[in-house]
Amino acid sequence: MSDPEIESPITASSTSQLLSPVWMSKLERMELVSRKIFRGRMKGERRSTRKGQSVEFADFRNYVPGDDLRFIDWNLFARLDRLYLKLFLEEEDLHVSVIIDDTPSMHFGSPSKLWVAAQIAASLGYIGLCRGDRVSISSFQSTSPQVFRGRSNTSRMLSGLTEIHDASLAAKPSSKPTSSQTDTKLLIGLNAAMKAFCSRNTGKGIIVVVSDLMDKNGYEAGLKMLLAKELDIFVIHLLSPEEISPTITGDLKLVDYEDGDSREVSISAPMLARYQKTLSGFITTARDFCQRRGIAYVSTRSDASVETLIEQYLRLRGLVQ
Repeated sequence: MSDPEIESPITASSTSQLLSPVWMSKLERMELVSRKIFRGRMKGERRSTRKGQSVEFADFRNYVPGDDLRFIDWNLFARLDRLYLKLFLEEEDLHVSVIIDDTPSMHFGSPSKLWVAAQIAASLGYIGLCRGDRVSISSFQSTSPQVFRGRSNTSRMLSGLTEIHDASLAAKPSSKPTSSQTDTKLLIGLNAAMKAFCSRNTGKGIIVVVSDLMDKNGYEAGLKMLLAKELDIFVIHLLSPEEISPTITGDLKLVDYEDGDSREVSISAPMLARYQKTLSGFITTARDFCQRRGIAYVSTRSDASVETLIEQYLRLRGLVQ
């Protein structure tokens, strides 16, 4: 399989921390941008294209009955004998939501897909906090999102992401899941997670979904729900090296961690070739689904550089500048 958007393997950075000091200094110079214009809920550091009532002058316009008299330029009236209203640049915040997939399939890879997803969320969240954006962090299994604003909340955000990671590992089944575990997993797949997000989120903004998209119930319905909310949607499709280029051989019993389904197979060269073809089709289908609907799609792998993903691929997709 060959995919131009999947990087070649590199040495993974240490997983002892989500953000290194050097990387944080680079993130501080970045900004998250939306391909759509949304009205923020609070005043932030982001310049809006709208005219508002901040302290920085932008322009004049003719006074019309009903305008606020406080913004009339009386000095200009004294010179021209005409009423003009002063306009100012308005500053607004951007609401950024990052949802990471913490289902058992995300435990694969070295580092695991789940840890890399947490690193991606931490990087994007830190950019938002530095810019005064409203940052929401959650996972598929989260009962409610954690909302942060301001750089002073960086430690709380990183702690929250670490807790999501550790809680998922603690719940990881050591063998075939029980029926109760299986039922729980079916309730927290991508479609159910997006439905829960849409039911509690009434605002506009950016949403970034980091997932391997490996859900037998599919991902299409969930992403369509986000489209109905008119959000600016980014999907980061994360796969592990073991999934992209498996090296297993022989007679094996494979168990699906998501639902406990198992199958005995004989791994041979022709079967691996069919697998590669199926995986390539899976990635292509996901990309096409997103592109046809205006969803920004990026595929990457868990042993690839998060820095490259943020600085190059997400910049190219218009999320980071």
